[in-house]
Amino acid sequence: MLFCPTCANLLLIEKTHSDFRFFCKTCPYVFVVEQNFEKKMQLERKEVDDVLGGKEAWENVDQIEAQCPKCNNKRAYFMQIQIRSADEPMTTFYKCTQCSYQWREN
Repeated sequence: MLFCPTCANLLLIEKTHSDFRFFCKTCPYVFVVEQNFEKKMQLERKEVDDVLGGKEAWENVDQIEAQCPKCNNKRAYFMQIQIRSADEPMTTFYKCTQCSYQWREN
């Protein structure tokens, strides 16, 4: 991906009659590709937050009869969290009491 040095929008690519060029949709910037080039960047991964609160969130939750998709155990811990807008139903998260596999139902 290349960005316009003038307005910072994403540059689009098009093939002209003789070559390729990058152009900006919002300003007149054009970059003609005269030779092959390649640029690789190593991206740093962000640390993922546990939206369910980690191990502590599962300490005092209730159990219910629910079949684990991984080990077919019949009991699971569950909690309900509102993750979408208020007019949508809550999402139920399950954690198997035997193998600790986690899954959800909308």
